[in-house]
Amino acid sequence: MEGIDKGGNDMKFTKMQGIGNDYVYINCFEETVKNPSKLSIQISDRHFGVGSDGLILIQPSQVADCCMDMYNADGSRAEMCGNGIRCVAKYVYDHKIVKKEQIKVETLDGIKEIHLTVENGKAISATVNMGQPELRPEKIPVCFMGEQVISEPILVNGREYKITCVSMGNPHAVLYMEDIDCLDLEKIGPIFEHYEKFPKRINTEFIQVIDRKHLKMRVWERGSGETLACGTGACASAVATMLNGKADRVVDMELKGGHLTIEWSLKDNCVYMTGAAEEVYNGELNDETFKEE
Repeated sequence: MEGIDKGGNDMKFTKMQGIGNDYVYINCFEETVKNPSKLSIQISDRHFGVGSDGLILIQPSQVADCCMDMYNADGSRAEMCGNGIRCVAKYVYDHKIVKKEQIKVETLDGIKEIHLTVENGKAISATVNMGQPELRPEKIPVCFMGEQVISEPILVNGREYKITCVSMGNPHAVLYMEDIDCLDLEKIGPIFEHYEKFPKRINTEFIQVIDRKHLKMRVWERGSGETLACGTGACASAVATMLNGKADRVVDMELKGGHLTIEWSLKDNCVYMTGAAEEVYNGELNDETFKEE
């Protein structure tokens, strides 16, 4: 595989998932990846590869306990992943790379702090300080006027939708529907992703409000399509729903892959996300298995 630089040796990897948001993780304290973008495309394929939403490299950091470098299934690089960073924290704790329950992880969106819940020497869940939500359009980035984009009407595929835009390290557009289960996301998702107002594409969350403490969500992620869960998307959706006056400061978010608890704290204006992190299996990538013709 061109993405591997191991001199012909196999490369160890770990498959992990956070409420169904699954990635292939490579311990770059021990391994070297030459072309992560190409490798991510190859291993993410669910028929000819390992199968995942992308690739996450766990690397040494000069400013934190470790660094998370993330690539989507299409090979594009991502700034942050809420479900992925919980798994990174679990990995470095369980594998004794970091021997403490309060872990700092460097990302392209800055340093994030994670508090682990540990049972029998293993991390079973994590609470991530996702930082303060970014609401300024030019910083998200989205091409709208004003200081915030709240319930902004746009025309997509001949239908008007009202979107609220938030960045939690990644750009998100949040909108509301009465029944998201019947939504043809394969059709509408790519249209939102590449909509002209989103210069770096967009992650789109479709939200059904159950009550002020319970939300239901489906997500179309840029570069990956529909996924079972999206941590930054859940946080952005909770913030958007609170800004629209539809939810309290702490909500339970139901996604296809499970549940997350999201709190937008009045104390520090930061968003805290709590959810599970699980190791699925370990394996080895063989050069011959992914060798190009």
